[in-house]
Amino acid sequence: MAPPKFMGLSGRPLSIMVSTVATTGFLLFGYDQGVMSGIITAPAFNNVFTETKDNPTMQGLVTAIYELGCLAGAMTILGVGDILGRRRAIMIGAFIMFLGVIIQITAMPGKSPIAQMIVGRVVMGVGNGINTSTIPTYQAECSKTTNRGLLICIEGGTIAFGTLIAYWIDYGASYGPDDLVWRFPIAFQIVFAIFITVPMFFLPESPRWLLSHQRVEEADRVISALRGYEVDSEETALERNTILDSLRAAGGFGQKSTPVKALFTGGKTQHFRRVLLGSSSQLMQQIGGCNAVIYYFPILFKESIKETPNMSLLLGGVNMIVYSIFATTSWFLIERVGRRRLFLAGSIGQCLSMVITFACLIPDDRIVARGAAVGLFTYIAFFGATWLPLPWLYPAEVNPVKTRGKANAVSTCVNWLFNFLIVMVTPIMIDNIGWGTYLFFACVNGCFVPIIYFFYPETARRSLEEIDIIFAKGYVEKMSYVKAAKELPSLQPLEVQEYARKYGLVERNASEGGGRDARDAEEKPAISGGSSNTSRDVVDERGVESGFGEGVNTSEKADRE
Repeated sequence: MAPPKFMGLSGRPLSIMVSTVATTGFLLFGYDQGVMSGIITAPAFNNVFTETKDNPTMQGLVTAIYELGCLAGAMTILGVGDILGRRRAIMIGAFIMFLGVIIQITAMPGKSPIAQMIVGRVVMGVGNGINTSTIPTYQAECSKTTNRGLLICIEGGTIAFGTLIAYWIDYGASYGPDDLVWRFPIAFQIVFAIFITVPMFFLPESPRWLLSHQRVEEADRVISALRGYEVDSEETALERNTILDSLRAAGGFGQKSTPVKALFTGGKTQHFRRVLLGSSSQLMQQIGGCNAVIYYFPILFKESIKETPNMSLLLGGVNMIVYSIFATTSWFLIERVGRRRLFLAGSIGQCLSMVITFACLIPDDRIVARGAAVGLFTYIAFFGATWLPLPWLYPAEVNPVKTRGKANAVSTCVNWLFNFLIVMVTPIMIDNIGWGTYLFFACVNGCFVPIIYFFYPETARRSLEEIDIIFAKGYVEKMSYVKAAKELPSLQPLEVQEYARKYGLVERNASEGGGRDARDAEEKPAISGGSSNTSRDVVDERGVESGFGEGVNTSEKADRE
């Protein structure tokens, strides 16, 4: 019997389609990051939205209000994401973005256009916040373990390509009639929104979400379609049972949502520390100045380096080409170099780039100021290769299965909150302190180095279960978690279970029991084709809190596999 199909696809072609649609969501994210930079100071735009003319505060508000909408969208997923499901949330998010675009491009002079533009920006932000909080989770839950990290890293990298498209569309539209200058670049986002919404209607739901809601038959169909298996095959049953073991160990089987209070626990699981690590990476991405460069690159050239508006737009487009090229380098380095080294290299490179920029602006000489362009180009190159994708990957890795969904939503909220802050204050800073803006960002990037060096453990080439053990080892042996990651050898699945017992994440049960949470075995009926009842290991209360068990098969059959 052939595997079931979605959109007429199964196996690798279906997985590619899922990844393509998911990546388009981040392409749209990147596009909207860059689209306002080329039109916010354009005369055609200022003539309609007169409040923005020669008013950096209003320019910052119109640009940054979008981030508050994104924050609201991310907080929505924090509350109801587990109930909506991944597929439905992505479709809702894309449709809301479609509505936001329509509101923006229909603004007319003399009819409160600035208010309509702000409302449209907020509405579109809500849709993007929903998607950026959901898409990485959907991608991860539909992917194989072997390529999950790479695919999420590629998603982060496509943000740069979206920004590149926006810059060059802005530049091309600047030669057209007044309405084309700003309406067309904003309207072009509809293309991305449609490409997300329509295919998503026919694509499968996440198998992990289906199983967490006890929809086993649907999950079997999705798993077999994504992997190219037959529905009744042993491979489908094995993958389904692996996910079920993970959910039971995490206390997530049949549980609609993880309580927020679980994020604030310590002990061997170190949930709170891990939430802080993931969220701080998003915080540092924003306060390092990336959006001060991405959103306002043409303005920086025009105001700080004294270039003409046309040359500023052109250089902005060239800078985005550099940005996109270097964004792809992380795809090849992420596993070879590791997360810590990329974080550290990016922080040092961004710091030195900002030093070059502000040093060249101090003399207030137009010729010398051109040297600042070198600093901005090297900054965006370092950012694209390191700090662009890593904060989207690191929270998904460092947080355990039980809190991963909530913790990722918190990280995304932090991203949008500080994104808003930086985009709002950048034009004001440039207007008031000039080159001191770049000195500020140089100092901030320099501060990242000791934080990453002393607090960020390496997660490259580690299974999610090994990362759980790193934190348990650091807590039990009272050592730095960075040192614990260095000392812990690479573990095979059976060794993972041995170390889990050693550090109290998993304990041996003296009696014969199922390969699941003991309470679950008592309270829930067995599911046909589930885990073998001859397993020797169960997850105790501490194991449930840690979320340990994702990918660790507790049944004897899985161990043999």
